[in-house]
Amino acid sequence: MTKAIPSADPKTRLSVTAHTQDNVATLLDGKVDCATISGGLAITKGVPFGHKVALRSISVGETIVKYGVVIGHAYKAIGAGEHVHVHNIR
Repeated sequence: MTKAIPSADPKTRLSVTAHTQDNVATLLDGKVDCATISGGLAITKGVPFGHKVALRSISVGETIVKYGVVIGHAYKAIGAGEHVHVHNIR
């Protein structure tokens, strides 16, 4: 189940999750100065288009799930709304 969540609010970023087990959302716009995604989750500013943000806190060693597939493991604790990329997952 792919769920793209459009945003009518110019201060909210467009994001997508594809599976109920996903713990990250992929950002689908370039509004890097915006600090929320639809649903109201506060996110880190500056996350580029196509990158991921955590939908909830993720502990060290926990799997990262995107589109229902494990794409790595956190090697640092990741807070809800933080950028999820090579600097904190392997």
